[in-house]
Amino acid sequence: MTGIFTLHVNGVDRQVESEDRKLLLDAIREDLELTGTHAGCEHGVCGACTVLLDGQPVRSCLMFARQTVGHEVETIESMSPDGQLHPLQQSFIDNLGFQCGYCTPGMLLTAKVFLEENPEPTEEAARAAISANLCRCTGYHHIVKSIVEAGKKVSQG
Repeated sequence: MTGIFTLHVNGVDRQVESEDRKLLLDAIREDLELTGTHAGCEHGVCGACTVLLDGQPVRSCLMFARQTVGHEVETIESMSPDGQLHPLQQSFIDNLGFQCGYCTPGMLLTAKVFLEENPEPTEEAARAAISANLCRCTGYHHIVKSIVEAGKKVSQG
């Protein structure tokens, strides 16, 4: 069944006209034209499609868009709404935390929540925090370093 519903994405209410069974990933990319969220495995395994739902990382390829009505959805675009890079994004640049960039949006959103809860993480804790997000390019060393360094900068103010 097709209908119109409202999604609250990146702090803004957005109208979507879509089938009830449309995936959140597809609604974000196709209907809202927010293409920073990537489709990877489309089975919930890789984490490329990670968004935040009420502040917690979720796989947008496993949820229907309609399920998020009444909830706050944040995409990677929410990390730099005014064009200023979030300290975590800058740390990924400074520490070579990405190569092809395909997994980066999901990694960044997962790491953002992690750093909010653990502002001064160890490498082991950072590695565990992103363990459900797959990267096929970097070997994770630079991603983990980026997260740890961002935590240091954020905690220092």
